[in-house]
Amino acid sequence: MPNEPIIEAHELTKRFTVKKKTVEAVTGLTFEVARGELVAFLGPNGAGKSTSLRMLTTLEAPTSGTARVVGFDVRQRSADVRARIGYVGQLTSGSFAQRARDELLSQGAFYGMSKPASRARADELVESLGLASFANQSVQQLSGGQKRRLDIALGLMHSPPLLFLDEPSTGLDPLSRANLWQHILDLRAQHGTTIFVTTHYLEEADRFAERVMVMDKGRVIADDTAARLKANLTGDLITLGFGSEADASAAVSVVQQLAGRAVRREATTTIALTAPHGDALLPQAVRALDAAGIRVERATGVPPTLDDVFLALTGRTLREAGEGESMDHDRQDASAEEPVTEGAQR
Repeated sequence: MPNEPIIEAHELTKRFTVKKKTVEAVTGLTFEVARGELVAFLGPNGAGKSTSLRMLTTLEAPTSGTARVVGFDVRQRSADVRARIGYVGQLTSGSFAQRARDELLSQGAFYGMSKPASRARADELVESLGLASFANQSVQQLSGGQKRRLDIALGLMHSPPLLFLDEPSTGLDPLSRANLWQHILDLRAQHGTTIFVTTHYLEEADRFAERVMVMDKGRVIADDTAARLKANLTGDLITLGFGSEADASAAVSVVQQLAGRAVRREATTTIALTAPHGDALLPQAVRALDAAGIRVERATGVPPTLDDVFLALTGRTLREAGEGESMDHDRQDASAEEPVTEGAQR
């Protein structure tokens, strides 16, 4: 159905046993994703992002809760889910000794595609994802950026309507990251593919995603557009500098009355405040101070970032939140309560 959500999760929960202690990696995950959306899933290492993706892609069974992906229950109809999704995990896919184009053909065979259909689809992906220059090289010869583009091609080989990307640009240089994101945006524009992506690069989510979900300690703590999250939870940082301490003191009451919010002293001759729509407030403040006979010598307005949002939500930055937390990425010592089944992608 065109209007049916492509992902529906309700109270998804996953527990692991780590050193004889139960750890709840994901708690009560509930959300929907509409067809065609590009959703960024953010959070530090250990937040539960990768575990959430693995449940949604049927690679791990939830301890409790339910989920429907592309119209099928992830527990009861896992084969139907896998046949209709693409999943690009954090580790490079494929056999290192095989050529990149042959990897695509093998992936097509894995999904039951005929040889002519596999060749046609492989040629299409080689062209659209810019793989032609290395299509006949072995996987082990490829650069990190080339491998990630091949990973995405493998995930798209069977033309899935939904693509899961787990940290697709981690470890890539800035140019490779930019090229990778352009390919992601192009395939979405051309094919209407729904993209569900986890990333540590907040500027990527801010720039490209139309919806941002923030996860911390196994729970979703925010879900909205990046613009609304920044406007509602933080705001622009406005800083005004003056020639004397007296002018700075006098400016506090003027700006506070104009903005309707607290103004703080940053230094003897500097004041600051955080306010929504600071780009409009800043010139108003300068004019109001000038009318009051107070000369502004320095004025800056800095828009908020998604890390500011995370700070507002949790009291720490995303980098600080990730320090020492590795449950989501390193589970060598963990034994799942239920068996883990690999295979959404070869």
